[in-house]
Amino acid sequence: MRLRALLETEALGLRLLGGEEELDRTVRGVMTTDLRDPSRYLSGGELVLTGLAWRRNSADSEPFVRILASAGVAGLAAGEAELGDIPDDLVSACLRNRLPLFAVNENVAFATITEYVVRQVSGERAGDLAAVVDRHRRLMTSGPAGGGPDVVLDLLTTDLDLRAWVLSPTGRQIAGAGEPLAPGVCAALASEHLAAVRTGRRGPHRMSIQGSTYSLFPIRGHGRGPGPAARDVRETVLSDWLLAVEADAGDWPAERLDLLQGVTQLIAVERDRRDAARTVRRRLAQEVLELVQTGAAPAEIAARLRVAAPVLLPGLGGAPHWQVVVARVDWEGGDIPGGPVAQSLLEEILVDPSMAGPEPSDRIAVAHAGDEAIALVPLPALAGEAGEDKGPDSALHADALLAAVREPLAAGLDGDGRLTLGVSAAVHSAEGLRGALEEARHARRVAAARPGRVCAAGHHELASHVLLLPFVPDDVRRAFTARLLDPLRDYDRRHRAELIPTLEAFLDCDGSWTRCATRLHLHVNTLRYRVGRIEQLTGRDLSRLEDKLDFFLALRMS
Repeated sequence: MRLRALLETEALGLRLLGGEEELDRTVRGVMTTDLRDPSRYLSGGELVLTGLAWRRNSADSEPFVRILASAGVAGLAAGEAELGDIPDDLVSACLRNRLPLFAVNENVAFATITEYVVRQVSGERAGDLAAVVDRHRRLMTSGPAGGGPDVVLDLLTTDLDLRAWVLSPTGRQIAGAGEPLAPGVCAALASEHLAAVRTGRRGPHRMSIQGSTYSLFPIRGHGRGPGPAARDVRETVLSDWLLAVEADAGDWPAERLDLLQGVTQLIAVERDRRDAARTVRRRLAQEVLELVQTGAAPAEIAARLRVAAPVLLPGLGGAPHWQVVVARVDWEGGDIPGGPVAQSLLEEILVDPSMAGPEPSDRIAVAHAGDEAIALVPLPALAGEAGEDKGPDSALHADALLAAVREPLAAGLDGDGRLTLGVSAAVHSAEGLRGALEEARHARRVAAARPGRVCAAGHHELASHVLLLPFVPDDVRRAFTARLLDPLRDYDRRHRAELIPTLEAFLDCDGSWTRCATRLHLHVNTLRYRVGRIEQLTGRDLSRLEDKLDFFLALRMS
């Protein structure tokens, strides 16, 4: 299709800002990005959609536009939701580089433009290609006629003789045509995909395994509007799906590659829909955890749990048991926010592949605070002969959670990231949630002390006194925290030395001098002086694990 046809479609909300003489350019696809250099994802002929998050000042426009022009894109469409009017420097840069520039009305979602372009471009293909893409659009709806990704992949098989599967970043099969892939094959394909993305290799990525060749296409969620996209691949690499096709795409014609790219964009709409459906569960988890962390009355927490239980376990007769799982993703340098990444990853890890239903993640509630993700996991109780509660029948175990996903996650972390995870014991009431949260957090810190990119620890690995501390009476808690923290608070009041914030940051960075100094914007020598003062005032040694744990618990109980 031509750029001119897009401009003439009122529903797309496009306004031409420059490049009228170039409107006869052919559009072969569409891409949403806010990367400063998206060249590795461009093959030419795309309409590029951007929310302008890459632009920090006027000097950024020229390099960005030059990259697009060199890649041979058809045009650039910039959303007005973030900055309002499109900056003059971007308009001028597009004019100099003969790149058509459109403004996208803030009320029009990028997903609307993406779906329209994919539908129109694919509609211009011959015969079966046009039929497949048009049927994809209809079958990806959530209405009664919709079939989701499985039916779309069935169409690829029947119309194009292509067997394909949608996989999560951990290798879980989300949808597929025909026989499911073996778990080992799924894990290997996910590992290859994550390793290729992390090293910047251009897709589709190809891999031969067990005598078959697979081509791997990334499925990147583009959201429901022109919001800023990820600026660093590490922000999305552990959450994006992938499409694995049993074929060698190296000798495919451009038309078939375009079709598969269109399919990934349509499946991305389904991914965004599922993400949106998690909003209620995330909010429930956030509300419960905020009550737990602020010391709310057990009755108030129990009331929120009664609201959460029917949503997470529909049809459940009595109140379930609960477990808390805490996860954290840390990247070297500390400049990538870990909370959203850990939240998405924890939602994926906690999916039970044996659970029936179209979306087994509908029983998972995960919130994130800072760099930490916290999951509230309901466990149905196992009833005895007289109907009495005999405890949970499906409690989570730390090692089992990561056993099947360790290989692909290690590839996605690629030498500069770590995933650490802690699992609490099961509790049967609101009174136990505070202790369960403390327990899961401490278990995660135990995991962080171990070598390896992907580590987990469970409640059974904690010392007995650590298990008891979260449940001790308030007067004992006050005495314990006062003995460790009061000398530091007094010193801070007199000298404004910020020893308490320094101690919190030091423990939060797992004792890493470099990461802690970066987070506090201090020189390492200044940090060492402060830690030395903490040790002098308290008589403790922060190089010893026992003293670190005591400080950690004192801060959490204060």
